[in-house]
Amino acid sequence: MAPRRTGVPREVIRWLQSLDLSFCPKNFRRDVSNGFITAEIFSWYFPEDISFHSYENGTSLSTKLGNWSQLEKFFLKRNLNISKELIDGTIHCKPGAAELFLQDIYVMLTNKRIKCVQDNEVDFTDSCYQEGLPMVARSTASKAVKSNITLSEILSEPDLIVNKQKVQALMELHVQHRQQERSVNPAILQTALHSVNAHNSLPIGMRQYEYRNRW
Repeated sequence: MAPRRTGVPREVIRWLQSLDLSFCPKNFRRDVSNGFITAEIFSWYFPEDISFHSYENGTSLSTKLGNWSQLEKFFLKRNLNISKELIDGTIHCKPGAAELFLQDIYVMLTNKRIKCVQDNEVDFTDSCYQEGLPMVARSTASKAVKSNITLSEILSEPDLIVNKQKVQALMELHVQHRQQERSVNPAILQTALHSVNAHNSLPIGMRQYEYRNRW
């Protein structure tokens, strides 16, 4: 399956620039996560509902949760259908979440369509990045868990049962991907493992020389 496109389309960027915001997000994962710019965007369309001065442009988890709590109440009041999973992914800087969030609110607020087609399935893991790596270079199960559950996610949801369920889901997804890869292309896996074993059998000096000349 081809990786899902998660970049922000040009028409969305032009729309953001047209709003004369206090700043235009460049690193979307970071700049959209605290909810401040989202509040400013919606204040242009609903000035009577958004008290912009009650939002803080900070980076702490408490600031993020406070801003988004106000926004979610506003979304509910206005009956704006924004996925909770998309909001959580944006808060916790999950890959592609902020970009998809901006596209969603662009369509919602402008009543325009975006030319690029998005996959309906929400997957805020680094699976697309992992699929682009050689099999032996991909994350182990424990590394996959560390890469895809953020500290802010754990702090904002301290329930051990909930976090165990997230870990279990990531482990199962990792195993499923590995099984699919091995069933589709077992020959590639054997070749890659042979290459790694051959490399590890070299003296350390030869390994360093081989690594330098590979690049």
